[in-house]
Amino acid sequence: MPTIIKPSAAIRQNYNEIAQLCRESASPVYLTKNGEGDLVVMDIDTYNCREAAFALREELLEVEEARRDGVADFSADEVVAAMRQAVKRAAKK
Repeated sequence: MPTIIKPSAAIRQNYNEIAQLCRESASPVYLTKNGEGDLVVMDIDTYNCREAAFALREELLEVEEARRDGVADFSADEVVAAMRQAVKRAAKK
């Protein structure tokens, strides 16, 4: 995906065009001021997707760190058994 760079004046003059470009490319648009990087804009769906990916990455890193530190974990069979017990308890209510 190519890097999209626009002058900051473009956002004031062509908001709808920049917004459409963000949505269609699903990429951030870099805005410059006086030739220097100033802001990055992206559509809300792309932003939410990136945030979810970052949150998942953070969770996976925490799990990996815990594994390396020797924190006890559960086997797949133990997880399935615990889920079945939870379903049975919920069904009784």
